[in-house]
Amino acid sequence: MAGTAPWHRLSEAEAAVNRSVAASRVGRYFKLDARKSSFTKELRAGAATFLTMAYIISVNAAILTDSGGPCTVHDCTPVGGNSTVAPGPECLVGTSNPGYQQCLARTKSDLVVATAVAAMAGSFAMGALANLPLALAPGMGANAYFAYNMVGFHGSGSIPYRTALAGVMLEGIVFFALSAVGLRSRLARLIPRNIRLASAVGIGLFLAFTGLQANQGLGLVGASPTTLVTLTACSETDPVTGACLGGTLHSPTFWLGAAGFLLTATCLARDVKGGMIYGIVFVTAVSWIRGTSVTVFPDTPAGNAGFSYFKKVVDFHTIESTAGQLSFGGFRHGNVWLAILTLLYVDVLDTTSTMYSMAEYGGFTDGSGGFEGEYRAFLVDAGSTVLSAALGSSTVTTYIESTAGIREGGRTGLTAITVSACFLASLFFSPLLMSVPPWAVGPSLVLVGAMMMRVAKDIEWGDMKEAIPAFVTMALMPLTFSIANGIIAGLGVYVALHWYDWANHACGRVGKALDDRRNQVAAATAEVGPAQDV
Repeated sequence: MAGTAPWHRLSEAEAAVNRSVAASRVGRYFKLDARKSSFTKELRAGAATFLTMAYIISVNAAILTDSGGPCTVHDCTPVGGNSTVAPGPECLVGTSNPGYQQCLARTKSDLVVATAVAAMAGSFAMGALANLPLALAPGMGANAYFAYNMVGFHGSGSIPYRTALAGVMLEGIVFFALSAVGLRSRLARLIPRNIRLASAVGIGLFLAFTGLQANQGLGLVGASPTTLVTLTACSETDPVTGACLGGTLHSPTFWLGAAGFLLTATCLARDVKGGMIYGIVFVTAVSWIRGTSVTVFPDTPAGNAGFSYFKKVVDFHTIESTAGQLSFGGFRHGNVWLAILTLLYVDVLDTTSTMYSMAEYGGFTDGSGGFEGEYRAFLVDAGSTVLSAALGSSTVTTYIESTAGIREGGRTGLTAITVSACFLASLFFSPLLMSVPPWAVGPSLVLVGAMMMRVAKDIEWGDMKEAIPAFVTMALMPLTFSIANGIIAGLGVYVALHWYDWANHACGRVGKALDDRRNQVAAATAEVGPAQDV
């Protein structure tokens, strides 16, 4: 009994804090009691959400840096010791030019800060204005389209970096205008309920598939030249083909991640508070130990550089080259407008559907499919994209990892504000947060995907006209690695299966209207006849 006394006192202190905050102006504003939540529960939920999406700090910066950012051939240093000969475009290829590589390093540091600031501002506004536990950050998918399709690898695409950023900003402004006049929510509500439910399931599968891959997860599945995907978890892979060189299931990091998966799953099964956090912290702490087969700091030049940065623990960097790099002069070219329309399409279908799916998962939706705070949430989402472009980053979106916090009990904007505070801290502790390995985050992504399966039971599986479009939606999201593709395909099948009924219904209404009109004319004629006889 004596051993439990400190924990009992701690529990009493926590309850007292929760009662005090709930009764305060802050508690009433965020509706803690009305949404059956508490202050400490919101803090834990925010921490869980942040830990599952902290990878975006380094991943987004790495992807956008592949575009070259503001770096050009003018940043290259002359090669061969001849300082009078200006370097050519070949200096942008490979890693041999020191000047260009230094510019890329500065750009990546800038983009780390830009990512964190955009996520911090967007999440804070979502919590403070919309009172929703949804976290925002530059989105995966949109950043890849920006880097590899718009700007191209090291600027090899058709749109310069500065013009591409201006395009992202314009798309955000258009999106803000659509949200302000209410068109965005109306467009979203046109999506049938079963498609919306299937979107939540499909996003869960998408998230789980991401967590099983090597780049952002456990590395259990990988590419195959014959079956597209296959079991991997290889201890060593061919850098060209990606084929296993050390046999499948021989990866030490996979087994460490699997242990983290079991730890997190056990915590969730036993309803342990903060279960999502413990697995990530455990795997990350083990991975920080050097000299092991699972270390995130191997004895390589890149590993040594990463460990040197990690040892700083605290470091703050100010944006030097990416902020304010906007150029609207290239908008006279049609490819720029095509890119803007593509980004807008992704936002309308992908981002909006994600937000509705998160609201559905958290139980915030009403009978009409809307949810409390949606108008402000849409404005915040669009406005955050404008800020992100001004900082040098890509489109901001609502993160599906928000489900991790919702699973921990997050129900108010305090969860999102906690995420914002964590991103603020990341500006000072980026050496630690950038050292979280993907095999530590992957298990949480898989488990969040598993939890999102629960809404599948609400789909009308007995009606094939509803079930088939729903299945197509949820199947194509992970298989095409695109949430938007799944929604488009599901809606297309839905229309194909319902158009005959709609046409019949429309013809019936037209026929009824014509019959009513004929009856009216006949009745009027009958009245005129007797009058003329008299």
